Amino acid sequence: MKKCEVCGTLILFGPVRSDDHIYCSYECRDRGDFEQETEYIPDDTAVAMAMVINTGDCPKCGGPGPVDVQYSHTVWSALVMTSYKSNPEVCCGGCGRASKLKATLFSFCLGWWGFPFGILITPVQVFRNLFGLFSGPVHGNPSSELEPIAKLMLADEVRQRESDVSSLTYPP
Repeated sequence: MKKCEVCGTLILFGPVRSDDHIYCSYECRDRGDFEQETEYIPDDTAVAMAMVINTGDCPKCGGPGPVDVQYSHTVWSALVMTSYKSNPEVCCGGCGRASKLKATLFSFCLGWWGFPFGILITPVQVFRNLFGLFSGPVHGNPSSELEPIAKLMLADEVRQRESDVSSLTYPP
């Protein structure tokens, strides 16, 4: 089976292709294209930004950190079709636990209804969420998964500044 080059999801049917790259969705394709633009951001700058994010306030609820990448895992099925994914989110431990609980409830209710993959994948996704409830971000120790997100944020900030400068009009 093929894996999405951005999020790592296994692709069962119909990958989205762009040049020589394979993605699970158009959203991941766009994110993959954007990641190519981050190559000019130095790694040490991304590490410093990841530390700022980790020790800052939660972007979702505004509460105190630590903040890091939290994953919630979902699955839904209908007869012979099963769809599952992992949803990364930059947030505090409390918001991450809430997302995992919602994803567990969603998967537990809607994941079983496909054969054969729904029956097989639902327990995996539910246990991944339950196991994730006991881990959370560590203050002052950002995960390696936060660094690429910090790079993306820096590249987006550079892109916005460039568009702001290009939209300036100078008097004749």
